[in-house]
Amino acid sequence: MDILHDDNHKKGEFYILKDIKKIAAITYTWAGNDKIIIDHTEVDESLKGQKIGYKLVEKVVTFARNKKIKILPLCPFANYVLHKNSNYKDILF
Repeated sequence: MDILHDDNHKKGEFYILKDIKKIAAITYTWAGNDKIIIDHTEVDESLKGQKIGYKLVEKVVTFARNKKIKILPLCPFANYVLHKNSNYKDILF
């Protein structure tokens, strides 16, 4: 299952497609040039139990580290995941 990425430097998302339908996504908005705000995570019920939400958060973390930017997680799920794992403290705003 491939996680795809779109970013127009205003908004972006990591997502999974199945039969041209988005079945999972995590979306973010750029806040200047040095941080992004994660605003929503959604995973289809058909993917339940596969830790897809966690995988999407990890993709955003990798993206942020590669770009040397910070993350402000307003999405409750992303906020929980990012604050629960001490390995993510370096990218939190």
